[in-house]
Amino acid sequence: PPHAAARLALGVGGAALCCEALCASGVLGRLVGPGALFALCLLAVALLTAGADACLAAVTAVAEAGDGHRPRPRGQLRARPATVPAVAATAVLLALAVGTAGSWALPACCAPLLLTQFVLRRRAPVRATHRRTLASLARAPEVAGCTPCGHARRVADLSRAVGRELGLTGGELTALEYAALTHDIGQLSLTDPVPGGATAALEPGRQRRIALLGGAVVRQTGVRWRVASAVEAQADPYREQCVTARVVRTVNAYDDLTAGSHTAGPSARERALRTLRTATGRDHEPRVVEALSRVVSRAADV
Repeated sequence: PPHAAARLALGVGGAALCCEALCASGVLGRLVGPGALFALCLLAVALLTAGADACLAAVTAVAEAGDGHRPRPRGQLRARPATVPAVAATAVLLALAVGTAGSWALPACCAPLLLTQFVLRRRAPVRATHRRTLASLARAPEVAGCTPCGHARRVADLSRAVGRELGLTGGELTALEYAALTHDIGQLSLTDPVPGGATAALEPGRQRRIALLGGAVVRQTGVRWRVASAVEAQADPYREQCVTARVVRTVNAYDDLTAGSHTAGPSARERALRTLRTATGRDHEPRVVEALSRVVSRAADV
């Protein structure tokens, strides 16, 4: 949106002008000099830039919503943990460029940044289309009676939580969610549905065939190749799987063992986790099982 580009230009440009005064040739630069005080001044500029960007984002969000609900600037800051230091670092570099080449360097350097943001914004509708497509695919096995209702969404939500527990971020979490949503697509190829949708009891050959067919369908959606690879690897030993496939496999088994019940008691949850721990020789990575155990324990305490 135009307001996002305007915020970027205002934030980076304003911080750059502030940092220019801190350069050796600037007014404050001659007073501050290099050292701890100079670093504190840079930090102050970064915080001011973050606060200004958060306030502008809250105002534009209210204008777009039109319902009188004003987002909190603190929440806007939490939503931009990586953007704030990136803007501050870019501003320092721009200030050095302006100090060397003059004020015309500011718009010249901002142009590539705005173009990059424009390209990234154009990708957002594509990602939204992928998400809707995969959500529809995830519902197909449920509508066909191959898997329990809500199974794919439960596995996806819990997989994201386990992925965060393991330190996954950004695109890794998105790929994990997509793989979890579509991990049962291959069951549509079965003539007779598996009771409860639990394919773990099938012979390895049939499990492998279901996984490969599911991966082939996912590849046709145009999502990242690692999503389809994670779906295809569901029947492989965990030592041959990527971390995405390992998480989906373990969380899927947990949901099958607890019958997808969010109200399962502590004994039922512990039995399910104990079953997973006993299968760590081939099927489940101990690190993933323990991460799942921590996530489930915290959810039960809430």
